[in-house]
Formats: sequence, C-alpha cells, structure tokens
Amino acid sequence: MKYCNMESGRRKGLSSVLSSLSLLCVVLDLQLDGVLGATPVEIEHHLEMGRKLLAAGQLAEALSHYHSAVEGDSKNYLTYYKRAAVFLAMGKSKSALPDLTRAIQLKPDFLAARLQRGNILLKQGSALEARQDFEAVLQRSPDQAEAREQLFRAEELEELQDEAHAAHTSGDYVRTVQILERVIEISPWDPESRELRADCYIRLGDSRKAIQDLTPAARLRTDNRAAFLKLSRLHYQLGEHQDSLSQVRECLKLDQDDKECFTHYKQVKKLSKQMDSAEDLIQEHRFQEAIDKYESAMRTEPNVPYYTSKAKERICHCLVQIKSSEDAVDACTEAHQLDPQNLHILKDRAEAYIQLQDYEKAVEDYQEAREFDQENQEIREGLERAQKLLKQSRKRDYYKILGVGRNANKQEITKAYRKLAQQWHPDNFQSEADKKEAEKKFIDIASAKEVLTDPEMRQKFDAGEDPLDPESGQGGGGQGGHWPFGFNPFESGGGGGNFHFKFTYN
Repeated sequence: MKYCNMESGRRKGLSSVLSSLSLLCVVLDLQLDGVLGATPVEIEHHLEMGRKLLAAGQLAEALSHYHSAVEGDSKNYLTYYKRAAVFLAMGKSKSALPDLTRAIQLKPDFLAARLQRGNILLKQGSALEARQDFEAVLQRSPDQAEAREQLFRAEELEELQDEAHAAHTSGDYVRTVQILERVIEISPWDPESRELRADCYIRLGDSRKAIQDLTPAARLRTDNRAAFLKLSRLHYQLGEHQDSLSQVRECLKLDQDDKECFTHYKQVKKLSKQMDSAEDLIQEHRFQEAIDKYESAMRTEPNVPYYTSKAKERICHCLVQIKSSEDAVDACTEAHQLDPQNLHILKDRAEAYIQLQDYEKAVEDYQEAREFDQENQEIREGLERAQKLLKQSRKRDYYKILGVGRNANKQEITKAYRKLAQQWHPDNFQSEADKKEAEKKFIDIASAKEVLTDPEMRQKFDAGEDPLDPESGQGGGGQGGHWPFGFNPFESGGGGGNFHFKFTYN
C-alpha cells in the first residue's frame, strides 16, 4: 500500500514537470518569434509604411519601420538598401555605408548599391575603394555614364592627394592649400584633407581659416579629440576664451580622462572666469575690484599677447573712471603700444588727459582715433569737446585759477577760493599797480568760485563752454553786471583809484 502511494506521487511529480516544460516551450517559442523574425505580412507592412513616411519627409518614423523590417528579415538585400536611402536622406552617410555593404554582400551584382557606396566613399576621400566600386559597376555595365564620370573623379582624387602630401612634406604650404581646394571639392566629407589644410593655414599664420577647416573635421571622425583640442587652443590664442572652453569640453565629452584636454580645460576655465568676472565688476562700477581681477588674469596667462593687451586696455578704462588720471595715462600708454589702433584706448587716454587739463594731448588722441574711424559719433563728440576745452584753457581756466583738479568737490573748491581770496584781496596792496593786478586776480577767483560751485554752470564749463563768456559782454567776473559774493570791485570812494571793497565769504 505504501509502495503504491509512493509510485502515485512520482507520477504526479513527473506530470507536473512535463506540464511546466510544455509551458516553457510555448513561451520560448513566442519570444523567439519576436526576436528571430516577423511574418512576411508584417515585414511588408513595415516596408510599405517606411516608403510612405519617407515620401512624406518623416524620416525618423520611416527609419523606425525599416529597422523593424531588417530585424524581421536579415537576408533581404533590398531592405538594407532602402534603410541606407533613409540614412542618406537624414545626412547620415556613415550609417548608410554598412547597410550598402551588407546589401552588396547579399547580392554582389546589385549595381545600384555599389554605385551609391562608391559615391559615399569618394566624398569621404577613400579614392581607392571608390575606384574599385566604380570599376565593378562598369565591368558589368560598361555604358553606365555616372560610374564612368565618377571613376574619372576618383582617379583625379588619388593623384591630387599624392600631390598635396608631397607639397606639404616639402614645406610648400601655399601650393598644398591650392591643391587641397580641389581635393575638398571632390571629397567634402574627408576629415584628413581638412586637417591637412588647417595645418597649412596654421603654419601660414592664418588661424581663422584653420578654425574654419577644423570645425567640420572634428565632427567627421567618431573620436576626434585631437581636432577639438587644436580648435580650443586656436580660439584661446585668438583671445576667444569662451569658444575655447566650448571646444575643449567637446574633447572631454569623448574622454573625460584625456590628460591633455583636462590640463588645457583647467587653464581656460580659470582665465575665462577671471575675464568674465572682471567685466561684470565693470558693469557694476566696481572699478578697483575689476583692476585687481584683470591683474590676476595677466598672471594666469602671461604668454598670450591678446590677454595682456585686453587686460591693460580695461585697466586703463577703470583708472579713468576712478579719476586716477596719471596712472590712467601710464596704463593707457602701455596698452596703446600693444594695440596702436584700438579706439577705446585712445578715447580713454584722451579723457585722462582732460582730467589732467592737458587738452592738447587729449585733442591729439581724439584726432588719432578719428583717423581709424571717421564715422564714430562718440569719437567726434569727444574731439569737439577737447577742442573747446583747449580753446577755453587759452582764455580762462577756472580750475587752474583756483588751483584744483577737475574732479575737485565743492568743499575743496570753497576752501581753495577762501585761501586765494584772502591772499589777493585788493585791500592787501598799497601801490596803484599792485591793486589793479590784485583786482584782476580777485575777479577771476570770484568768477571761478561762482562757476565751479554751481552744478549747471560747472557742467557747461566742463563741456568746453564758458558760462560767463567774456567775449559776449557777460564776463569779466560776473553775469549780466551782477557781481557775486556781495561786492563790486569797480565801486570806488572819492576817486583816484582809492577802492573800498565790501567782501564776505560764502
């Protein structure tokens, strides 16, 4: 009885295992159907949908259907060819090439695929492989006009490539560039030709053209860290630190552990941060901090002339803004020596000269700036103002009369006035000649105080216009015959030049 029960249990267990195995086979069969292939109807559906979407210009959607068709039937050469056509329509020739090669492997006499592959190889600069494809087409179809024409171009490309490398090796970079013009016309997708021409431009001192060639070349290779690094260094040398930073980041995207790219990245990032920060400080009118930041930038990069020149230009500007006039002239002169045609430097130095009341030099700087840009409104207005100030200084300069700088505040002006007014008060002098001389100086001192303590009148004077205008009959020490400060120097008691002044300090 016990034996029967055990036998019955074994049978039930075996039955359960067989049942599970059957279910597993069904599941595996269903999964394999999805992996190994679709039905012919499904494949045809994908092909039809791909064709319609391609015709409608919906390339991504068409590609998705062609992917499904290839997965469903990996032995159909036409499916690969059609997917290659979509890749080409999307501008992805690198992706199209393996599909065309697979189509040719499945059907060696498929001339359309071989011709298309030859065209791609030719544009990529692979002249030998392209020539072999065109020759294969002509062997089976001697009258194929496109293949014959492209074969001629492939043979021409081979000869030109050899000539270009020979010229480059001999150091004839101008000739190399001339040859590569035609090479790149035939094979615009060839990174090697563009890199070779970029090298020639660098050796010829034309970094800008080198950048124009290296920019597409960097994208034409799967991993072109060397091109991205070279682009970054070229931008850096030109002073384009933000573009330099962008290019070296592209290098690090390909390999974040690339030592050369990472070392350069740290340098560019540090300098870029300093330069940008300095400009932000200038915008915030924090000029002394901006000066400190630019001095740090010059220490960070002392070997690239652009950054030294730029830093000195901006330091010159900041010193003018804080009215550190003598230091500004020195800084601007250094900057001018590095960049003689920089309008900003000439303008800022002219303003520093105006602050120092050296109007002749201010006029000279504005005139020099105008020679470089005659249409610049700011330069024209600055020149006119400097010329007015020069003309004015040859008559009466109220700042010089009081012995104060153009940036003196009202308190400093009043203090200087009081000291001079006491010194040159006519009552302090005995002889007639001395009194007349003192009278003249005293009137000038009073007029200077009147103009420079009145904001509106001072603004006019700073713009090159004398608000008391002695030539118009309003000058001589007052406006419209009204003498300020409670006195009239021409009042006399008794005659004979015996002056008695009523004088109060304001």
